[in-house]
Amino acid sequence: MSDSEEESQDRQLKIVILGDGASGKTSVAMRFAQEAFGKQYKQTVGLDFFMRRIMLPGNLNVTLQVWDIGGQTIGGKMLDKYIYGAQGVLLVYDITNYQSFENLEDWYTMVKKMNKETDSQPFVALVGNKTDLEHMRTVKAEKHQRFCQENGTSSHFVSAKTGDSVFLCFQRVAADILGIKLNKAEMEQSQHIVRAELVKYPEENKQSPLHSSNSQSKVCSVQ
Repeated sequence: MSDSEEESQDRQLKIVILGDGASGKTSVAMRFAQEAFGKQYKQTVGLDFFMRRIMLPGNLNVTLQVWDIGGQTIGGKMLDKYIYGAQGVLLVYDITNYQSFENLEDWYTMVKKMNKETDSQPFVALVGNKTDLEHMRTVKAEKHQRFCQENGTSSHFVSAKTGDSVFLCFQRVAADILGIKLNKAEMEQSQHIVRAELVKYPEENKQSPLHSSNSQSKVCSVQ
């Protein structure tokens, strides 16, 4: 095998997603891997597995194996086997559910305990999900940042529903694991633009003072 062929090989990273049930772990994984969002909630039992290949600076192809661990398995016998060999761990919580944030301490303690035996600690990221429900937030951003500072994790906020910053989160985690720096333009390019839906009002509302003939519908882009 030539040097050029060797250089073009894909890198593979195992990323494990941990957190309480209903925090949106599966939705985050599906949004990243399939660019889809399931509106109906179905709790993961055991393990779901997703894969996606991305490109990082330097034309480096990286295949991410995303392991979505069921929220009910924190005391499960298989958890250590699921986490074993992971280069990255995403600790996901729901920003509108304070208990899901508090319980991350238990998940993180388990990760550190399991990896002590191998002397190999994975890269850990704190991910606050459901930013589309910012108006219902119960976990203050300051609490989130304090957790990151005290535990040495990277910080991310995403919305699996709209897709906002989901790809960027995985891209940044992969880059951090591999020691690759992303510039501002590369990160901005990975931001998902959320388009507001146009509301079609019933015919009888056309004469309403709030909907005069001079008013115009607009599509808003939110970064």
